[in-house]
Amino acid sequence: MTQSSTITASPAQDIRHHYDTGNEFFRLWLDADLNYSCALFAPGDTLEAAQRRKVRYHIERADAAGQRRVLDIGCGWGSVLEQLVTEHGVEHAVGLTLSDEQAKWIAGRHLPGVEARVESWTDHEAEEPYDSIICIGAFEHFTRQGLTPAEKAGRYRAFFSRCRSLLRPGRPMSLQTIAYGTMPAGQLSRFITSSIFPGGELPRFAEIVDSADGLFEVISVANDRRDYALTCREWARRLAERRPEAVALVGEERVADFDRYLRMSAAGFEKGALVLLRFTFRSIE
Repeated sequence: MTQSSTITASPAQDIRHHYDTGNEFFRLWLDADLNYSCALFAPGDTLEAAQRRKVRYHIERADAAGQRRVLDIGCGWGSVLEQLVTEHGVEHAVGLTLSDEQAKWIAGRHLPGVEARVESWTDHEAEEPYDSIICIGAFEHFTRQGLTPAEKAGRYRAFFSRCRSLLRPGRPMSLQTIAYGTMPAGQLSRFITSSIFPGGELPRFAEIVDSADGLFEVISVANDRRDYALTCREWARRLAERRPEAVALVGEERVADFDRYLRMSAAGFEKGALVLLRFTFRSIE
């Protein structure tokens, strides 16, 4: 994602390279609500149940139920936005995405009180502060390989600064992100950083906490890497079941890339090379 006026637009182009593969392709193997991030499993859960559990978790952690204005940064195809307005009494839910395909999908749902914008958080201006912020699966796209540690930290710091400015004092933000575990920083597979998320780079736990220091208080954090391994394995299984349809939509090479990416990611989470962090923050007054 574009992080400031001095940063090129290439991160946004990288996001579109992945997500604008097409809504119909993702519909083949995601859950019915098109959640494309780590689910939260309980024993016996289907993927659908685990994804809805994840959405409820973030809504609860952000204390978003019954609030007037909630911001979803990296809103995907709008599952959080939909639950906010249809099940949790939120008056106005704003979602930010850099994918035209996702924004068109949300607009086509005609959900009352939902507004989806093709816009970076760096450019977002709010008419008045938000009561809660939710950010699921977007933070891992905020930097790129090749940055110095100082440049990387600066971009993360800019994110937390912007969120604090958009949020009412003392209010919470729920954030979910992939991060490096035992894998050394900068060691993502060349396949993933060329074919799946060009230029992609991940945060480390300490980088997140340090970047939020003085702006947000950390209320809780969980490492649910096993949930992401389960999620990726289930996505790979569902994609395999619908492979002929997927190939007809995007071609054999693209389907093979996604299959490889999902299986590699599952293995990374199982081994602890990658982790899945769920943070609850509260803005410092």
